[in-house]
Amino acid sequence: MPDQLPVLAPSILAADYTRLQQQIQACTDGGASWLHCDIMDGHFVPNISFGPMIVEAAARCAPDALIDVHLMIEKPGDYIEQFVRAGASLISFHIETEPHAHRVIQAIRASGIQAGIAINPATSLTLLEDVLPEVDMVVIMSVNPGFGGQKFIESSLGKIRRLAEIRDRMDTDFLIQVDGGVGPGNIGKIAAAGADILVAGNSVFSADDITGRVRELARLAQAGELKFT
Repeated sequence: MPDQLPVLAPSILAADYTRLQQQIQACTDGGASWLHCDIMDGHFVPNISFGPMIVEAAARCAPDALIDVHLMIEKPGDYIEQFVRAGASLISFHIETEPHAHRVIQAIRASGIQAGIAINPATSLTLLEDVLPEVDMVVIMSVNPGFGGQKFIESSLGKIRRLAEIRDRMDTDFLIQVDGGVGPGNIGKIAAAGADILVAGNSVFSADDITGRVRELARLAQAGELKFT
């Protein structure tokens, strides 16, 4: 678990890949210790993003960062080895894509990295309960996955709170990550609802001063956590 929560995880899906090294450096200069990599296959979600080569490039640009790989793809178990070799520190996959979720979690952990499970906005948390003791992180999608720049779904706040309550009741310590529509106007209340890891893409990389925006979002997240807890 990170030393200090909540943590901002800039999503390089929104980066300018012609300036990837420069923009990742701007994030780490702002204190970002996580980088989020959204992998889309055009089947599970209606978009195609990038694969292991970009993950490997991100890992080279930020050798001290945790490389957080989010597989929005069908048959995620078939690609674990490739992303581990590329430098993934943590791999999350969607419960909706995998009838043998426990097997995939064990395969990720057997590769020597952390395992996460992700859930779409319309999917019930009850589907996760049997695997929650096995995972290091749960990703709550707060937009419908596939494209960056979408508006945060407000009902996600209740889902975050319910998951935090389940975590307490089960006496487990998985992290809660929130992915989608996170920005300066809402990051504080998302952190206050129980989010530990906050993924931000467009709100980071559309800023004129990426380093300053990373610092601002991290400050707002921390302030929201302190205000409401």
